Amino acid sequence: MQPQKQKKKTKWLFSVIKIIVTGGGIAYILKKIPFFDAISNWNESTLPWLLLILFLTVILMAIQANRWRGLLLDEGKKVKFRTFYAYIALGYFFNNLLPSGFGGDAVKTIAFGRKFGNTANSVAAIAISRVMGLLAMFLSFFVALPFVATQYQIPKPYTITVSVVAIIAIAIIFGGMFSDKIKIPEKITNKVPFLLKLQQAFAIYRKHPKAFLLSGLDSIWLQIVTIIIHYAYFRAVGVDINIAVITVFTTIMVTFTMLPISINGIGIRENVQVSLYSGLLGVPPDIVLASTLLSYLPLLFQAMQGAVVFVALGKRK
Repeated sequence: MQPQKQKKKTKWLFSVIKIIVTGGGIAYILKKIPFFDAISNWNESTLPWLLLILFLTVILMAIQANRWRGLLLDEGKKVKFRTFYAYIALGYFFNNLLPSGFGGDAVKTIAFGRKFGNTANSVAAIAISRVMGLLAMFLSFFVALPFVATQYQIPKPYTITVSVVAIIAIAIIFGGMFSDKIKIPEKITNKVPFLLKLQQAFAIYRKHPKAFLLSGLDSIWLQIVTIIIHYAYFRAVGVDINIAVITVFTTIMVTFTMLPISINGIGIRENVQVSLYSGLLGVPPDIVLASTLLSYLPLLFQAMQGAVVFVALGKRK
């Protein structure tokens, strides 16, 4: 009982830290930039860009669904594409309910695996998808960085953090593909036999390089769409920012929001964006915050689609 109590205490402590960081981050940014000052930058010219963003959000989700389906190899071909899209939407719904950017991944993979009897492969495919997406993001960052660095002095902590996370992502990819070479103690596998299935699910991609490379291509397309969406956030509030700058700054922002110190990156996202675009580019802070707040609308749009899926699945059961 003692280890279990300690685990609960640690989990509670981390939750409190996340709440404090999130609340503190929001309070700090809104003290500097009043909320209504920020949203006053939204006007009639914002709507067309917002509609474009919502359309691109659907494209983004479709690419994610196609990548997941492809990584399930022959098993994925047996399931309709719209089913993968529906479970992607379901994941976004739970991502906005659970205090973690990965909670939705767990829900959608387990729900999909139970329905189609392929949980281990589904988990492996989603994990590979996640990391391949990160690698595509980091690739675009390092391609764009030389062009941005000639004009702006990027703070070293930002580039160091991105580099460290990029190395970790590469290690996870190759570690997962060769995880079957690691001998897990029998004592552990007896308690959690799913680990052996998961090892085999990851290792299978060594025999299917085409599927692995195609998932990488999907990830690159995904990153391109993501960059266009972030570009549109600023165009929606009347600011035209260089695509290379958007690429570098978006990667920095996403990397910091991934750190498990806040609730879904809320509070950190806003402060990092203002720090970068106002501090380095001189864009007025209220305009930066206005563009950042727009990013919550497609998240709501994704969650609404997931809510429809959740209700539909509940009715079927």
